[in-house]
Amino acid sequence: MHLIFVTSLVPDGEPATGYEIASAAIIAALRRAGARVTILGYSWPGRPPSDPENTVSLGEINVRTEGAPALQKAKWLAEALMSGVTFASAKLRATNEREVRTALERIGPFDAYVINGVQLVGAFETMFSDKPSIFVAHNVEHRSAAENAEAVQDIVQRILFMREARLLRQIEARLCHRSCFTFTLAEEDRAALGVARDDQSAALPLVTRPFVEDMRESREISCDAALIGTWSWQPNRIGLEWFLREVTPWLPRNFRTQVAGHIPAGLKAPQGVEFVGRVEDAKAFVRGAAVLPLIAQAGTGVQLKTIEAFELGLPCVATSRSLRGISYLPANCRVVDDPSDFAAALAEAASERIPDVDGRQFHEAQLRALDEKIAIGLSKLGSSRGKAAA
Repeated sequence: MHLIFVTSLVPDGEPATGYEIASAAIIAALRRAGARVTILGYSWPGRPPSDPENTVSLGEINVRTEGAPALQKAKWLAEALMSGVTFASAKLRATNEREVRTALERIGPFDAYVINGVQLVGAFETMFSDKPSIFVAHNVEHRSAAENAEAVQDIVQRILFMREARLLRQIEARLCHRSCFTFTLAEEDRAALGVARDDQSAALPLVTRPFVEDMRESREISCDAALIGTWSWQPNRIGLEWFLREVTPWLPRNFRTQVAGHIPAGLKAPQGVEFVGRVEDAKAFVRGAAVLPLIAQAGTGVQLKTIEAFELGLPCVATSRSLRGISYLPANCRVVDDPSDFAAALAEAASERIPDVDGRQFHEAQLRALDEKIAIGLSKLGSSRGKAAA
């Protein structure tokens, strides 16, 4: 079976966001199941596809809103309002339908689409309805947009997020209805998207890397706690703001926290917190911390930082929201939601140097379950193709 994996950003071998990590894991699982997968989407500027022989790029594009010139943001907003698409999809209209059609023709005969998220298909929705499809819902996007609307203070931003939520609810409903099967990344997202039945959807357990090693050897600790993420993504920013505002005041004065990744304008580091910017080796960075805070307060889907922490076997303190989509809880992870209790759990874990655990069992179980769920979706896709041919 030849599948076209329709995604906003094609894998480049250096996944920097949860979306990219999840996409790479799903593509690998589809190929392990025997499918031929050709990837269609945009490339990051200066970062060529990691699998060029099986990738068709629509061109290079930088979709980050944070740091984009004001004129570029205005153009994206104007395109969104004139075209009736979301702001995120407007960013992806850097090409046109004719060029997308030409790219599909260049790929040659194929059997079905895997619609990886709503962004690219939302920009060119009519282009991907001529074949059977599977929809991969990384999040319940309309819920995330509604949460963003509640979190922001600026009235204009709130109105725009509310518009996003309305449009996203509509397109998610259309994609779930049109697709022969839907994959979510968290069990609770199935009901939220209206596809709770087992013949409609399945939640995909994920991994962040092809394999893990037993890493329980002694680590060199360089800080008490470490955070890394795409903080410009609003749900991540909400979590970071909660940590900086609500948790850090309760931490001991000598507690040292390092935060890696681009920090949006307006966020200030309180006492004991250091913003370290981009780091070359994310795994080495988190392994340098005595404990990992898992701080999700908003959003849907699965928290890949939680999966990564469990794969590496590192001690962590997690909010309940950080564990969505994950039923496994290692012995060195505590679940705490109250800010002062969260701080106390972090301080205790850092001072006691809670030992690492072996993350291989968790990773292997996730991988097996992922392959099982992928097989179910491909079986439904095969049945749909057979009915269409008949």
